[in-house]
Amino acid sequence: MLIELRQWDDLREKKRGVFYKKSIAFIHFHEDPAGIFADLRCGSGWLRLPVNTAADRRRLLRLAKEH
Repeated sequence: MLIELRQWDDLREKKRGVFYKKSIAFIHFHEDPAGIFADLRCGSGWLRLPVNTAADRRRLLRLAKEH
């Protein structure tokens, strides 16, 4: 998933796992006892998504492409 995000022309990884679209934070990742989560910017807010399974990661990539 990270490899794919790193290949997107409109995203820049300013820190490891922290991606920006132009000058706006777009997606970043968190690890906690419940697993790994991605925060995806949707409009003016954030959507927290689990990314622990292949299906989770596909969903994140699909939603990221839509936004």
